[in-house]
Amino acid sequence: MTRCRRRIHLDNDPQAASEPRALPDPALEQRRADAAEHRARIAAELAGALDEGWHSVPEGDRASRIAATAELVEAGVPVIGNAALPQDPAGRRGAAELLVRVPGGGYAPVIVVRHRVTDPGSGAFTTPLREPWPALAAPDPARKVRSQPRDLLRLAHLVRMLQAAGWAPAADVQGSDVGGVVGLDADVVVWHDLRAGHWPGLRSTMDEYDARFVDREAVSRAAAAGGPALAAPSRVLECRSCPWWPTCETVLSEARDVSLVVRGETAVALREAGIRTVDELAALDPTGEPPVALPGMPFADTVALARGWGRGLAVVRRVPRVPVRRADVEVDVDMESFGESGAYLWGALLTFPGGVREGDDALGPEGYRSFATWEPVPTEDEARSFAEFWTWLSRVRARAEETGRTFAAYCYNEQAENRWLLGSARRFAGRPGIPPIADVEEFIAADSWVDLFAVVNDWFLCAQGKGLKKVAPVAGFAWRDPEAGGENSMRWYRDAVGMDGAEPDPAQRMRLLEYNADDVHATHALRHWMCSPSIDDVPLASEL
Repeated sequence: MTRCRRRIHLDNDPQAASEPRALPDPALEQRRADAAEHRARIAAELAGALDEGWHSVPEGDRASRIAATAELVEAGVPVIGNAALPQDPAGRRGAAELLVRVPGGGYAPVIVVRHRVTDPGSGAFTTPLREPWPALAAPDPARKVRSQPRDLLRLAHLVRMLQAAGWAPAADVQGSDVGGVVGLDADVVVWHDLRAGHWPGLRSTMDEYDARFVDREAVSRAAAAGGPALAAPSRVLECRSCPWWPTCETVLSEARDVSLVVRGETAVALREAGIRTVDELAALDPTGEPPVALPGMPFADTVALARGWGRGLAVVRRVPRVPVRRADVEVDVDMESFGESGAYLWGALLTFPGGVREGDDALGPEGYRSFATWEPVPTEDEARSFAEFWTWLSRVRARAEETGRTFAAYCYNEQAENRWLLGSARRFAGRPGIPPIADVEEFIAADSWVDLFAVVNDWFLCAQGKGLKKVAPVAGFAWRDPEAGGENSMRWYRDAVGMDGAEPDPAQRMRLLEYNADDVHATHALRHWMCSPSIDDVPLASEL
């Protein structure tokens, strides 16, 4: 229900079997294994807490699991684990980590996922994990719902299957059309009313699901029957991890499809206006009226982006001089986390553009330093490494202020760093060296905390992507490791801490430190490049 429609076509088209596909992604396989382990831990905890109220369906083939689930439903078991639902007349198949019986009869689905489903805040309807009953759900003063459309659609899918099997609550019973999610923190069940208007136009999750199901079913049936394709290739975010991308990329590149420059709704709108290729977009007058109302970036920028792509340019300037905040004392910061589990490394690069002064050596030498824990996260040792990082950074800030110098700290895409700065302060509040949340919020809100991604986003057009690995090479920077990247670092981390039962690998720890050091050197190089005469070598959008 959340996949690209073209992927659904290719998944069901017999003629696509010989088309090129990407190699299996080891990181994806590892995430699946981690998710299975997470589900097993939750099942074990519930089995111990619910005792006779819990029965889990034994592993086996699908038919035996469906039969075993049906027996437990017939017996009215309060909570059924590892449930498999019968395929319904519409062809739906599915399984639920939990089925929870509601008063009045029938079951509500609960799924267990390995990502966060809430954020700090209030208003989410939750129950304790060990009391997974939707009738007990109440507004949570410490949590708000984090948007996870995939989870909502999966719950709607299970509700429709329960209804078809006759296992759902009656429509007028409390617990009808609701579903629960247990996330990575695994301390509560977050309950969702699937009839509430969460979607554009205030559509309910059930209405959104039903519309998507009809559409996806039509796409898959047409593909399986060899009929005209109901979904054409178009570059979207999902393409990054889709096994069919090599096939679609060939088609799109040969056609010079407009989605290679603009994605999503913008590409759809342009095609509807008859602008199907990058060249057609580049030929438009950027000072004129757009052929159709376009979401996203201004029309002139869209045309300039197409012209830059046609010339093979990675970046194009919007302005003659790029405004970048600089300071006498500068620190580049990069954080490394292992998925949602924890932040295990804070790296920092200290430089003194305004010159070194007597006494600065108390901060340590210029250059890179790391603050790390090599205990597998989540771990209490994160408090130590984060506190050491924050204490050092605070000393640098204080030293600059005491000596009348300006200070600035830089990162690339502050969302991740801000999340773990705040999350660490909340999680380890009261521990030695852990700052009050208000201090972290003050740091984040200050002009001296500079997100270089925002600078790039504001003042450059990036035809090949805005990620640091795409933009920093334009500034002449190169990573030492040819495999440098977030997904690969996850694999290195597992080896570095011996997460899978092996001995911790010191070589992989060093690899992660070098990768992190290169990341902060990359933001340093990017900033200096944007402030140097070399920036004049980058064409202006108005010159294209």
